Amino acid sequence: MNKNRLEAFSDGVLAIIITIMVLEFKVPEGMDCNALKPLLPKFFSYILSFIYIGIYWNNHHHMMHTVRRVNGAILWANLHLLFWLSLIPFATAWNGDNHFAPIPMMMYGVVLLMNGVAYFILQGIIIKHQGKDSLLAKALGKDYKGKSSPILYFIAILFANTYPAIAGGIYILVALMWLVPDKRIERIFNENE
Repeated sequence: MNKNRLEAFSDGVLAIIITIMVLEFKVPEGMDCNALKPLLPKFFSYILSFIYIGIYWNNHHHMMHTVRRVNGAILWANLHLLFWLSLIPFATAWNGDNHFAPIPMMMYGVVLLMNGVAYFILQGIIIKHQGKDSLLAKALGKDYKGKSSPILYFIAILFANTYPAIAGGIYILVALMWLVPDKRIERIFNENE
């Protein structure tokens, strides 16, 4: 099967997810800057989630460049990832509406953890389909960053109930880890040209 439909569908779903997140903002009633203050927690939650969606879009885009063809397992693994990504707007809104309270912070972490697990599963299925000598397998190597992210999410979830600020710091840390462009796939393409 050609991978183009999978990529187009994924791009469309991610665009809708971002749109849903921004639609959560209600116009403030006042006309001065003080009217915006109640929106700040929601805005900060939105910024972090927007960054996460951008990271997943960017990495998904790069990963799909290594794929020649897709099969049913890849399609289902991709849908599994999109399912968890589609829960980000819910977790974002709940977090922002409740000013980063413990249970919403914990749920945010669970959603981020499941996104990481789903992405890891998709990578594994692609490598299984393409072979251990595939471009993706070579590019990932030991994948320390990919393996450390779920561990950090799990630690953050444990902290969220008693120290939500620490959990939030860990979520930001993981986003910053991935915000630095990952050149592994680009490097492997340049070596194979």
